[in-house]
Amino acid sequence: MNSVLLVSDQNGVRTLTMNRPDKLNAANDELLLGLTQALQDAETDPSVRVIVLTGEGRGFCAGQDLGDVAGRDTTFTEHLNHTYNPLIRTLRGLSKPVITAVNGIAAGAGASLALAGDIRLWSESAKFIQIFSNIALIPDSGSTWMLPRLVGYHRAFELMAFAERVDAEQALALGLCEHIFSDGSFRQDVQAYAERLAQRPAHALTLTKQALNAALTQSLSASLDLEAELQQQAGDHPEHREGVSAFREKRAANFVNLENRLV
Repeated sequence: MNSVLLVSDQNGVRTLTMNRPDKLNAANDELLLGLTQALQDAETDPSVRVIVLTGEGRGFCAGQDLGDVAGRDTTFTEHLNHTYNPLIRTLRGLSKPVITAVNGIAAGAGASLALAGDIRLWSESAKFIQIFSNIALIPDSGSTWMLPRLVGYHRAFELMAFAERVDAEQALALGLCEHIFSDGSFRQDVQAYAERLAQRPAHALTLTKQALNAALTQSLSASLDLEAELQQQAGDHPEHREGVSAFREKRAANFVNLENRLV
């Protein structure tokens, strides 16, 4: 429990828990670099089908631990390029689904991290705040790219300009999260959701992520071409054959450990 990052595995789900609860999981270099490495490790581990990122205690992540960078002879640009930017690029580039389970306050770069999941699950007491303008900085760690795509330019600017606090119900209405779970059962509900996702066809979801990420920055014509290419890859995979067989046999498809059942 002395580690700044806790790692646990259960039924194909790897949970990464930021573990600085006394500081609401405010990020220092050790946590940021460790989290990037842990995500890379999860990507290459065949037993991991879904990744959950959450926080210990009352906070998800309160952003940068300012005490950790006080007095350093380093620029903002250097710090971002060494810590946050590799983390966000790694998280968004994973082939496996990532759930950000926002259990409490997500502020500053922690708010950026909360947005970066493929699916965002919030506890009823979770809060989101783009707090950067309170100390006369701009939103970073991907917020200027992600937030306008979720809520539109104008609402994103307002949230950033006024450092407006958003609660869970507002977040759901704005599209900042997909589901809200009660505080008392949050971890169990997140685990159950993640395990359900882990039963889905992993290869097809990898291709789905690839298509969705590409579609954010390309034309409809390019997306149609990519869909056709990726659909062929999906159709050639054993998952597809299992899905079709299950449909014909009127049973639930079993996409887990499929390679061990091939003759």
